[in-house]
Amino acid sequence: MNIIGPDYLVFGVDNVAAATDYLRDFGLQPVKVDETGGLFAALDGTGIIIRHKSDPTLPTPLPTANLLRQQIYGVRSADDLDAIEAELSKDRRVTRLADGSIETRDAHGFELKFQVTIRHELNMPAEKINAPGAPAQRKPNEIGVWEEMPAAPRTLSHVVLFVPDLEVATDFYCNRLGFVITDTLKGAGPFLRPKANDDHHTLFFIRTPEYMKGCEHLAFHMGGPTELMVAGTRFVKKGYQSFWGPGRHKFGSNWFWYFNSPLGCHVEYDADMDKHDDNWVAREAPVGAEASQIVLFEMREKWMPGGPPPGAKV
Repeated sequence: MNIIGPDYLVFGVDNVAAATDYLRDFGLQPVKVDETGGLFAALDGTGIIIRHKSDPTLPTPLPTANLLRQQIYGVRSADDLDAIEAELSKDRRVTRLADGSIETRDAHGFELKFQVTIRHELNMPAEKINAPGAPAQRKPNEIGVWEEMPAAPRTLSHVVLFVPDLEVATDFYCNRLGFVITDTLKGAGPFLRPKANDDHHTLFFIRTPEYMKGCEHLAFHMGGPTELMVAGTRFVKKGYQSFWGPGRHKFGSNWFWYFNSPLGCHVEYDADMDKHDDNWVAREAPVGAEASQIVLFEMREKWMPGGPPPGAKV
């Protein structure tokens, strides 16, 4: 099963206008968006679909406060859809839609859809760095940052789910859909990647009580840590509340910056995630601050030398 990763995440929100403003300001591009909602896309076409939570076209909600209605996964070909249908129809309802995509539910009742991926390949440079002892990546007189530099989400990276039973969730995605565990935070849950994606993770589980079941956060890959910092700083200036970061994780090595959102979950910029193949040996560590981040900053107003910053002891 050549599952690539999430193409779209679908939300039923309380306030379509607020969610629309948020996703535009986050850097996603509106696609056929009106007062009822629509798609907000990253540069490769993946993204977030929003509708009002009462919209009858949305999949059935979970019996919790969660606003995530459906995860839509992209696969390489129609043959992969056939394989998924054959496997999952052994013990659950699988519906084949007119466009060839299939819909079902996972072991915890999350609505799933699988389709031949809509994502298109990007041909964009990564962030360039100059470091002593290594060839310069930027040419002479080529600057690394400027006020109006582009910093837009490139692709939908991953989703993190609150689930009450880690073993049931892991068994479904690994043994039924071919996901691979890359690392595990003991006390929280495993990081998973589908076999057609070499990112450290596109899915992560966190064990919670049943009443919390839902989406904890979703993330978009940026072109590098500078783009992440620039986009996050612009987002804060627009009045959005930082939740965690900026910083850098240990497992996955990705830079991160999480924000509160009107989607009922956190939304993250991330950058520079590790890549893995089948030779990787999964690690384990107890969940906690020491395992979650190697670097953590806090957002503050700009400051320049010329005296101590406000509140500093002198």
